[in-house]
Amino acid sequence: MLEPVSVGLKFAFLAILYLFLLWVSRSALKDLRRGAFGGPRVSTPPEATGMHTASNLGALDGAADVRPRLVAEAVPGLQRGMAYDVAAGATLGRGDVEIQLEDPFASSRHAQLTRQGAILVIEDLGSTNGTYLNDELLRGPRPLHAGDRVRIGDSTFTFDDR
Repeated sequence: MLEPVSVGLKFAFLAILYLFLLWVSRSALKDLRRGAFGGPRVSTPPEATGMHTASNLGALDGAADVRPRLVAEAVPGLQRGMAYDVAAGATLGRGDVEIQLEDPFASSRHAQLTRQGAILVIEDLGSTNGTYLNDELLRGPRPLHAGDRVRIGDSTFTFDDR
């Protein structure tokens, strides 16, 4: 009498095990199709696409009162509100760079701001922990716009073009 119950439990266990393995392999295939670091495919509202009007693109061209800068919001070793002039570009990190960070999560040359025509572009320099623009991991060069938040480790800056 006990033997049929035992056999039934064994088959039930095997069925659950195979369903689990099927679920794991299906998840792995989804990740492979999406790309190793692609992140979830989430639809974003139109205002969150990073697209900005062309009226702000002339901010660096010839305007004498315009001084693009990074403003420290929460940076270890720096006072809140401290600003760095980045009109000509700058490199951020712990090493010998223009904007030095006392952040253990920052690489020696972590990120770079470069001027490309009328805009400033931020790019991660292959850092270990990544650079975030508006809480989104940078996967290539991205233009900066007024109010953008740049995060490197525990350091957070706000870009201001006024």
